[in-house]
Amino acid sequence: MGFLPVHIRRPHKASLLTQAVIIILLMSQRYGVVAYVTNSVGKFVEALRGELCPASPRASAHLTILPPRLLRGSETEALAALLQVCQQNTPFFVELGEVATFLPGTPTVFVGVGQGADRMGALHRMLNAGPLAWAETWPYTPHLTIVRMDTPAEALAVSTGARSRWRGYEGTRRIEVTQLAFVREQEDLTWIDLGHFPLSASLALP
Repeated sequence: MGFLPVHIRRPHKASLLTQAVIIILLMSQRYGVVAYVTNSVGKFVEALRGELCPASPRASAHLTILPPRLLRGSETEALAALLQVCQQNTPFFVELGEVATFLPGTPTVFVGVGQGADRMGALHRMLNAGPLAWAETWPYTPHLTIVRMDTPAEALAVSTGARSRWRGYEGTRRIEVTQLAFVREQEDLTWIDLGHFPLSASLALP
């Protein structure tokens, strides 16, 4: 029995170019891992960001666990790695400290973390491996981002107002971290969630 003839459609040059562009964009996309802050202090920081830089892209308040990075594997592999780490860790509390900046490294204004910084650091070390491994430009610093400005001068200018507003904040500075989110940066510099994973290790003694 013979085979039916197959007519092969050769890819159009434009199609190949489009595919190449898509591959390059996927390879250059940045990812991160965060813990969203949804209580009153998170709402305060979101409002403060709007006051300091009205043009800043809208973003939910969050603690940074893995700063932005390229992947060394697929999104599926990264999601699996994140799930495994979350299943090995229990929820914990952090206490926010004082307002600072990452100058001269980046024009970012943030709130540092006191109590709980060790747990965030441990999560960072566990996750910074395999498909999520990345050589950090600066040492990891547990923090809650307030705003990232365009220039160092702008960051320095708004940091004064941020410190004043933070000193006047009378609400809780305590955050319970119960789950992590895997996020991807978009072309418009906003971020979308790709998955949420609870810290679900059993608290029961063996």
